[in-house]
Amino acid sequence: MVAGGKGLPLPQMALAASEDQGRAVLAGGCFWCVEAVFQGLEGVLEVRPGYSGGSADTADYRAVCSGTTGHAEAVEIRYDPQRIGYGQLLQVFFAVAHDPTQRDRQGNDVGTQYRSAIFAVDAAQARIARAYILQLNETGPFARPIVTEVNPLEAFYPAEAYHHRYAEKNPDQPYIRCVSRPKLEKLRHDFAPLLRTDHKE
Repeated sequence: MVAGGKGLPLPQMALAASEDQGRAVLAGGCFWCVEAVFQGLEGVLEVRPGYSGGSADTADYRAVCSGTTGHAEAVEIRYDPQRIGYGQLLQVFFAVAHDPTQRDRQGNDVGTQYRSAIFAVDAAQARIARAYILQLNETGPFARPIVTEVNPLEAFYPAEAYHHRYAEKNPDQPYIRCVSRPKLEKLRHDFAPLLRTDHKE
C-alpha cells in the first residue's frame, strides 16, 4: 500500500485491516465526476453511482434531481484494503473529488442532492471520518470550514444503468470536459502513486 499524494495529509487515525470492510459510500456533487475519480485508483475494485440518504421509492434520477427526496448523489466504492485504505480514499475525496467547503452545492450544481457527505458503513468509519474532518479544519488546508456530513449508511440504491461509467463513455460531453476532466488531471498530478497503471498516462 502506497503512502498517498500531495496537497492534503493522510488521516492521522486509520482503520485496522481487520475492521476494514472494503466498502465506502461517498457523496460530493454530481456522481459522474466522483465515480470517474475513484475508478482510476489502484486497489479499487468497483465504483457504482447511486443514491443515499432517502427512501427506496424516490431513488431515481428524476426524483432526486428535484432536491426534495433527502437523497444525495453518491458513489459506492468496493476496494481491497490490502492495496488501498479507507484513509487514502478519504484523502482523495477531500483533495480531488469535490470541494468539501460548499454546502448543498458543487459549483453550478445547487441542491441538497449535491451535498458533501460520508455515509459510514460502520462506527469505525464514522470515527475515522469525523477525526479527519477535525484534523483538516485544525490544520487549515481549506480557506473555509469543511461542511461534509458524516451519517450512518442506511441504504445505497444504484443509479440507472446509463449513469454508470458516464464520464468514461462520454469524454466529450461539455459537462464532463469542464468539470470531470480537471479533477482527473489533478488526480494524475497529485496522486500518481495511487493510480492504476492504465491511468498514469
